[in-house]
Amino acid sequence: MKSSRLLLLSGGLLLNSLCYAQNAVNWWLTNNEKSALLTKQAPLTFTAGTSDNVPVITIDPAKKYQSVDGFGFALTGGSAQNMIRMSAAERKKIIQELFGSGPNDVGISYLRLSIGSSDLNDHTFSYDDIPVGQTDMNLEKFTLKEDEQDVIPVLKEILSVNPNIKIPGSPWSPPLWMKSNHNIRGGRLLDKYYDVYARYFVKYIREMKKHGITIDAITVQNEPFNDGNTPSNQFPWQRKS
Repeated sequence: MKSSRLLLLSGGLLLNSLCYAQNAVNWWLTNNEKSALLTKQAPLTFTAGTSDNVPVITIDPAKKYQSVDGFGFALTGGSAQNMIRMSAAERKKIIQELFGSGPNDVGISYLRLSIGSSDLNDHTFSYDDIPVGQTDMNLEKFTLKEDEQDVIPVLKEILSVNPNIKIPGSPWSPPLWMKSNHNIRGGRLLDKYYDVYARYFVKYIREMKKHGITIDAITVQNEPFNDGNTPSNQFPWQRKS
């Protein structure tokens, strides 16, 4: 029987399990008391039948539900900045542990990027920043120069370990010249810039592809009703004039 990997993250508990034909499950525990820090525990075993003392898991292979593309987290600009400042050896070690497929690796398979800066960068930016009062409808000033300093180099190292990882992207804010308040915090995307903002996403996907990075999916806004972060942007379900 082919082995399969199960990754569950719940609070402070991390289970990284390999299920085998003998129904044994290996698992690792981290607790709040720090008496266990990713410490391997005694294997669990599954048995047929029922019991009043333990939960019962019923698996019906004839029933299929929504598929899962992967499990993971966000690679923010702040995280990439910290990683790029590590020694090459230490960075290679942590990337292997997080994204590798070995018995002691976590096996992260889905990694979200911020399109432009997030609230965890040390400064704010978009990919089309221009002087106040100007517009760039043809996106001639578009550039990934900020991400080329840290996010893209770190991503390339991640892809060398797991070339099959799926990468979605989410913006925290459009470029300021597209927003109602011309501010990195709050405001909303003006209706007249919907078309150019769609092309902004397309350009991002194409420019990342030039670096060998395939963007698997896009969301139009991170936390669409939260205008308290820097950056942030309101994105209501109804367009406003």
